[in-house]
Amino acid sequence: MNAPEPVEDDLRIAELLTQYEEHLRAGRHDACRRMMQEHPQLLEFADCLTALDALARLSGPDDLPPPDDPDATLLDTRVRTAAIPLGTFGDFELLREIGRGGMGVVYLARQKSLDRVVALKMILSGQWSSDAMISRFHGEARMAAGLRHPHIIRVHEAGELHGQHFLVMEYVDGRSLDRLVDAGPLSPSDAARYVATIAEAVHYLHQSGIVHRDLKPSNVLVDSDDRVYVTDFGLAKLMDNDSQLTRTGELLGTASYMSPEQAAGRTAQIGAASDIYSLGAILYHLLTGRPPHVGESTFDVLVQVMEREPELPRKLNSQVPSALEQICLKCLEKSPENRYPSATALAEDLERYLRDEPVEARSAGWWDRIRRWSRREPALSTRLFALAGFVILEMFDYHILSQQFGKLQHYSLRGFHLPMLTLAGVWATGCVALQQWLEHSRRPTIVRLAWSAGDILMLLIGLMIADGVASGLVAVFPLLIVASGLWSQLRVVWFTTIIAVTAYAGLAIDFHLRRADLQLKYDLAFDRHLAFIVAMLLLGATTAHQVRRLKSLSRYFESRRRE
Repeated sequence: MNAPEPVEDDLRIAELLTQYEEHLRAGRHDACRRMMQEHPQLLEFADCLTALDALARLSGPDDLPPPDDPDATLLDTRVRTAAIPLGTFGDFELLREIGRGGMGVVYLARQKSLDRVVALKMILSGQWSSDAMISRFHGEARMAAGLRHPHIIRVHEAGELHGQHFLVMEYVDGRSLDRLVDAGPLSPSDAARYVATIAEAVHYLHQSGIVHRDLKPSNVLVDSDDRVYVTDFGLAKLMDNDSQLTRTGELLGTASYMSPEQAAGRTAQIGAASDIYSLGAILYHLLTGRPPHVGESTFDVLVQVMEREPELPRKLNSQVPSALEQICLKCLEKSPENRYPSATALAEDLERYLRDEPVEARSAGWWDRIRRWSRREPALSTRLFALAGFVILEMFDYHILSQQFGKLQHYSLRGFHLPMLTLAGVWATGCVALQQWLEHSRRPTIVRLAWSAGDILMLLIGLMIADGVASGLVAVFPLLIVASGLWSQLRVVWFTTIIAVTAYAGLAIDFHLRRADLQLKYDLAFDRHLAFIVAMLLLGATTAHQVRRLKSLSRYFESRRRE
């Protein structure tokens, strides 16, 4: 019954394309532009619409380039999201495409009037760009135009030609940092040297009142003389500017390199410390060959940025020195106040490392190590902490009861407490093994299902040793169902719910058939068990619903990012 939905979508798109063609034939190009802004799904047909637009313009003599503009060509009036044909663009000759990002495309070009080679950046969506995108594009030009630093790409001028907005930038013949890391992690000294130079350039930005907000390896160029340059100020923001281009809750930047305050959309908290976090993320990437956080989707990465600590760099690359790891982790602190106070302080610490001097970043104390570890391994840490708490309660209970009932009872109690403590130890060991399996498995879903099954099995054994359904430990069943939602996978939630309900039903049957000694102290009414089972099913359904909502938000976010 779900089949008609794609058909209805196709019919709607066909209707929109027909309307677009009618506007073109009538010469209503403003209406075409509004349609592209109001119906972003048409961007999937950008190449076809570009061709239609070109044909429509050629068919009308009034739309041809004016005769008093000899440099105006068909290219000048038809720059779109598709790859632009190389050729003349006003005063520029486009030689080749050298870069493409989420908002813009960059060409190597020759400026004919000044006979110089430049980098020409254009808005990727051309004349269909929204007003906010155009404002942000020209905001980049205004911010970068006044910057004068040997390691920051200069912007020479900005302009517009036949609806296409562009920036003329200094051209650097080199590669971006992410291309250098493609072959593997850089040496610790090279990584430290690059990031120290970048940090000095970023400190200059901060002194100029600018936060970059999108520092990442692809926005740093390295020329043939091994000099680095910071580029791309499309998301830069004046520190004292309350521009409506960046509203509270708006998410801008690249997920793997943005700070937790950026990932959470806390715009008011974004400042110099946010760029310092991004510098730490760049250093992490150069040292390990990957960003601090990776996931199946951007949404997953954002959750990790906000809640989890990255893997220790030395765990991914044993060649990373301890001092450099400490510098990197200090930059990546979740709280801005725990990072370096300025970008130049980071640069100075990196210079100390390069001179083999003691660095200011100190190794974390035992409490900070535990805190970071629990954030890196939330599934394992929560189980181990819970089991540790259970062992402490068992030991306390054992001591109190042995004192209360004397020696004879002491030995009989040992027959209960010792198996429970042994079970806790086996459970903890199994969790550690499953965590290791999860880290190295190519099929993590299978490991998570096995982990959930193991949790239920261990709990079931513990309840069999204890008082079965008469034990307060049955409350752990709902907790395991809720905890399964942290994996953000529907099949894990439903699997955990089903086996939890099955295990509890088995305990209820066992209690009524075998536990005659406990039945006198317990309400034998069967509706008690039914109510508990229904409650677990409802809890599983609620948890699954929340996971489904998060998945929907993730897909929506991904689509918005692509737009």
